[in-house]
Amino acid sequence: MLRVDSSKPCKIVYSLCKHAYFGYLIEPHMVQLNPQGDFSLTYQRLFSHTAKEFAKHLTDSDFKLIKILDETEQDFIIKKYHKKVIRPGEFFSKFFNDKFYETVRPKIEKKLSEVLEALKPEGSLYLMDNDGWPAERKIDIATEPSTVLFHFRRNETETRYFPTIKYQGLRIDFMFKDAQIISNQPAWLLLNDMIYFFEQDIEGKKLLPFLNKRYITIPKATEETYFEKFVAPLIEKYHVYAEGFDIKTEKHDPTPTLKVIYVESGISQLQLYFKYGEYAFAMGNEKKVTVRLAKEGNNYVFTRIKRDTAFEKQKFETLLNLGLKKTSALFHNLEVADNHDDDQSYAIINWVNEHIERLKELGFEIEQHNGAKKFLFATSKIDFEIKEDNDWFDINAIVYFGIHPVPFLSLKQHILHKKREFTLPDGTIAIIPEKWFTQYGSLFSLSEGGKSLHLKKHHIGLINELAEDSIANITLSRKLERLNDFENIADTQMPVHFKGDLRSYQKAGYNWFSFLREYNFGGCLADDMGLGKTIQTLAMLQKLKEENDQNTIHGTSLIVMPTSLIYNWLNEAKKFTPKLKIHSHTGTTRDKDVSIFAKYDIVITTYGITRVDIDILKDFYFSYIILDESQNIKNPSSKSFKAVKTLKSKHRLILSGTPVENSVSDLWTQLTFLNPGLLGTQSFFNEEYVQAIEKKKDEDKARKLQAIIKPFVLRRTKEQVAAELPSKTEQVFYCDMSEDQAAYYEKTKSAYRNDLLSSMDDGTYAKKQVQLLQGLTALRQLANHPGMIDDTYTSDSGKFENVVHTLDNVLKGGHKVLIFSQFVKHLNIFRTYFEKENISFSYLDGSTKNRGEIVAEFQKNTELKVFLISIKAGGVGLNLTQADYVFILDPWWNPAVEQQAIDRTHRIGQEKKVFIYKFISKDTVEEKILALQNRKKRLASSLITTEESFFKSLSKDDIKEILN
Repeated sequence: MLRVDSSKPCKIVYSLCKHAYFGYLIEPHMVQLNPQGDFSLTYQRLFSHTAKEFAKHLTDSDFKLIKILDETEQDFIIKKYHKKVIRPGEFFSKFFNDKFYETVRPKIEKKLSEVLEALKPEGSLYLMDNDGWPAERKIDIATEPSTVLFHFRRNETETRYFPTIKYQGLRIDFMFKDAQIISNQPAWLLLNDMIYFFEQDIEGKKLLPFLNKRYITIPKATEETYFEKFVAPLIEKYHVYAEGFDIKTEKHDPTPTLKVIYVESGISQLQLYFKYGEYAFAMGNEKKVTVRLAKEGNNYVFTRIKRDTAFEKQKFETLLNLGLKKTSALFHNLEVADNHDDDQSYAIINWVNEHIERLKELGFEIEQHNGAKKFLFATSKIDFEIKEDNDWFDINAIVYFGIHPVPFLSLKQHILHKKREFTLPDGTIAIIPEKWFTQYGSLFSLSEGGKSLHLKKHHIGLINELAEDSIANITLSRKLERLNDFENIADTQMPVHFKGDLRSYQKAGYNWFSFLREYNFGGCLADDMGLGKTIQTLAMLQKLKEENDQNTIHGTSLIVMPTSLIYNWLNEAKKFTPKLKIHSHTGTTRDKDVSIFAKYDIVITTYGITRVDIDILKDFYFSYIILDESQNIKNPSSKSFKAVKTLKSKHRLILSGTPVENSVSDLWTQLTFLNPGLLGTQSFFNEEYVQAIEKKKDEDKARKLQAIIKPFVLRRTKEQVAAELPSKTEQVFYCDMSEDQAAYYEKTKSAYRNDLLSSMDDGTYAKKQVQLLQGLTALRQLANHPGMIDDTYTSDSGKFENVVHTLDNVLKGGHKVLIFSQFVKHLNIFRTYFEKENISFSYLDGSTKNRGEIVAEFQKNTELKVFLISIKAGGVGLNLTQADYVFILDPWWNPAVEQQAIDRTHRIGQEKKVFIYKFISKDTVEEKILALQNRKKRLASSLITTEESFFKSLSKDDIKEILN
């Protein structure tokens, strides 16, 4: 066979041929044209890979069709379905069978239809002759679909049926005319060199029997099953003409109906179906017409019900938009999409009740499920009426389940025990909405009283929440409404004898204290560290004293705190409220006679002493009990909590930068101390809030808890009040030495002192300069931690405890801290501690090589919160603006050096306000250095540059003072 020459005239021919195994196919061929322009006998089969050569004879459409037909060619099909390489002859003899044909043929037909549709306009299809020449004769393709009408004639003995076909309105004769069905689905019929296609995608198989048969007979005996299985589906899809039975057509407006399918302790569902007159159809099939068959006596009646599939689809979409989803890809049943309901069996009923008004507006009907339980489908609401007594709220509430009113109180057991089903007087079951358990569980758990609901005044937070909740109608008195708005608290005048000024946020805290006092509420001031909780409290206590003096009454307040803060409170009080008489109930020699408390305005003590002295302290009635660093009582089984709980007072306050240290459960003890009963019993609180918030991440519960505690917790972060803070704030923390540390210090001090004082007397003092320096250095190290000069020391250090405690608070607030010491040994003690506690930190001393990288890493890495720096290494050239807290572990002789350390954070680029904490051990050389620093400040800034020169500037009196 000659090949077609692409440089000479040629034409593409689509050729209809019959494959011995695969049935009718279409093949593209390129046929050479002879000089007269007719087809020659030279031709070749075209494939995508050979067609490029003939590009100028082909259109884009041709290339597309060739690609489609590539996939109907036998080699392609064999290769696709038979993975091993095989010759076609062997494949057809060994592997080809009916099952293979039934798998492959529909896929081939899909491609044939695509090609025939594309060829319709040109109609350039040819028939292949028996020798394989592709252009035996031209075939036309019909330009419009033909129609098929099935005729049924039923008489006493049998039913005959046959189809008639019309094309362009004229009946065509196709029986016994050698017509061929060239494709089954949809049907394409070849008759007299013309290819016909049909309306309603008729199947070729339905016409096949009649190519060589006038009609098919249905005997009387099998007519009923035949009508049901064959005729009814036929009437649904095609035109049917009947004699001897009836076909009726009905048109109705559909009603969408939701049927509840309740699955006990499973996932309940909704089934969507549509009522057309008395007929009902489930959502899910796309039939435009559904046929129902009824036998009336000897007659058959087929009823065609026209469906509105667009309407059905739209209603289904509406339900999806309202929060439902399909139960699976196959079924059109529905369930709640975003389901947080603990009990899946009620979720769908809950959903119906929540959306019932909207569903009715949209025309949906709701249908009961088939079981014994009859559910109520209706909206639920609650009317609350709240009256106030002196210390109580009286709550009167009615629940409406649809039209059924029920006293709210009768739901108590259901809500407390999370029982969803509430049986109404008429026997129907109302399902309590899931969210009511969160919304009202606390109301019942925290209320008192049997026949009516009482809530203590301090549950104002719950009442506020009810007021904001849309389903509750609330009537409150005027006074209560004022109480409702904590943000706008009345201004209280400042005490006359308060020395200093409060920043505006501190003034707001002071006002808040008065507000709490007016309503007899206990409160927690939870401002960030460094914002002045102590000052706000002292101002309030000074105000209280002045009010009491006016009314000639006297009250004593008790402040309980960690030992490390005693000195601090005394110092601040001396500075800001010098008129307050303060008694320090501390130390081993303390007076156990509590009657002396009455002479003072304030008694200060520690948690440890409160535990030990509780039996005498609990008999005194205090005006205020104030717990500083109240997270000390966070453990409900601790002796501290049990002790402070038994103390008696008119008012209670707690102060803490971190009321929640590790868990929500930390709140329980502190708020129960403040307002007993506020959070219910410990086990209730644990189950209701701690588990829900921490394990299940339940945001509704977290919001609920927030609402309950909001009136009693005032918290401002450093960031919130930044505008009011100076750019840097310095504070001195005075630390008591531990007993072992103090003993060690005293012993060392005595030894040096005796030696030096005698040398002053006998004139050898001048030679003792080096020894003096050694002695003072040893004392300074002991004031920090005896472990610095004695490896065998295993006891504790007051300053170390204090720093660790303060650092813990700062880190919990998410801040970055620089810790400076001039002793590398001191830094090492902290280094060891951080490694043991898994606290990541940066470190820099004189021996550090890659300073730049370490600094950059600290600035960049948000996980790194602590930087240990030796003063000599870190004095200059470092830029650490990411830190906003500076701890100075030991005072320097030279204040200028200290200033340089502070300037590491406090420089250009610092956007945060910086807090500087200096830790000073009480009754040690450190306190003396501080005093000297102040005296020599002028001198220091002008003259002193080194430690040596500082020593030289010390007089004998200075040294006596230091060693005293």
